[in-house]
Amino acid sequence: MPGPRVVPVYGDNDLPESVDVVVIGGGIIGVSTALELAEQGMRVALCEKGQIGHEQSSRNWGWVRISRRDPREVALMAEALAIWQTLDRRIEADTGYTRAGIVFACHDEQQLQQNQQWLEQVKDFPLSSQMLDEGQFRQKFPATSLKIKGALYTPEDGRAEPQKVAPAIAEAARRKGAFILTECAVRGIETQAGRVSSVITERGEIACQSVVLAGGAWSSLFTARHGLRLPQLKVINSVIRTAPLSGGPEAALWCHDFAIRKRQDGGYTVASGHANLADLVPDSFRYAADFFPALRSEWRSLRFRLGGRFFDEARLNRQWRMDQASPFEYCRVLDPLPSYPMADRALSQLQQHLPLFRQARVAQYWAGCIDVVPDAVPVISAVDSQPGFFIATGFSGHGFGIGPAAGRLMADLVLGRTPVVDPDAFRFSRFSDGSKIQILSGV
Repeated sequence: MPGPRVVPVYGDNDLPESVDVVVIGGGIIGVSTALELAEQGMRVALCEKGQIGHEQSSRNWGWVRISRRDPREVALMAEALAIWQTLDRRIEADTGYTRAGIVFACHDEQQLQQNQQWLEQVKDFPLSSQMLDEGQFRQKFPATSLKIKGALYTPEDGRAEPQKVAPAIAEAARRKGAFILTECAVRGIETQAGRVSSVITERGEIACQSVVLAGGAWSSLFTARHGLRLPQLKVINSVIRTAPLSGGPEAALWCHDFAIRKRQDGGYTVASGHANLADLVPDSFRYAADFFPALRSEWRSLRFRLGGRFFDEARLNRQWRMDQASPFEYCRVLDPLPSYPMADRALSQLQQHLPLFRQARVAQYWAGCIDVVPDAVPVISAVDSQPGFFIATGFSGHGFGIGPAAGRLMADLVLGRTPVVDPDAFRFSRFSDGSKIQILSGV
């Protein structure tokens, strides 16, 4: 696999006969949920069709940010920032987490106003976010030639290493008693008397009382097998990893043409600040009406492509028997080919505006599939029509930083305890109960 090198997690050999909760998916959301539940004494089995953290959880930028979050996510992200501060000690591992701040450059009056509005919306939270003028911005990035109207700076924002985090949390969950089952795809859920009773995996059946689906970009296909409609699409973001480079900025920087953050090894992660690829696939048409408002708002950031992916997904079974291999067993890892032109363009713009990076040597390219929902706000919710079934997905490129708190909220819902934040904005039913889906552009 040409993707990033992820710390390996070796799955347990033995399949438990029964547990309290099965978590489907070994990304940061799934492992965080498993850890939270195991810490509360629940018997947990985490089932991952491939390996822990091998999809978007290891392919993202590594930003841990509250700035420019959709206001519906801010309270949960504030909880996440608190969790991150003590996470290394809690899981007895080094995640590379550090607070170094993130700066969002404003290239025009519209971006300036959007960031000022965001500051107004979060004024009740204990944040030291502030607007920088051009002079203050140049103090942080003294060699830059960027022309800006201002910038949003949040010192509480930080970074961590995506290739380390999900594996470390999974190992901590195992030490608390969770079963970590890799190469163990879940084919489906069985019910008795109308509620969850077990899951059928490729390795056998596991009896359980609750199931949490944290399947990332695979979630819509899984729910369709069970008669549930989850509007979800994939977009592809391409990333460059540079070799170590001394003298570069500590704070992460976003601007229209590039985004960067320093890595623990001294290199940098570099990507476009706005451009993503969207493959046209059958789901693009199946969910077109759901995504039309978002497309109208964000079409400039997407590059549409019709190719082999359309036919690959058209051939996928949307219904299969429990004694048949599921689509999850034929594709263990989503490992898309990066867009080298997009990635190289971002690096070129970075080198133009921050000359130090002309010395940067490209060490690796990769791409990841970001799972998106129409309002770009995650689903963290019980499924009302199927008691015992819960969904945590649709993080729309915002999942890495918020992941530990999303796992806590999901555990709250499974355990029936008071949620750490109001979960109403994250309810699954918003896509089917007639609610007006709110699209916030520029977030």
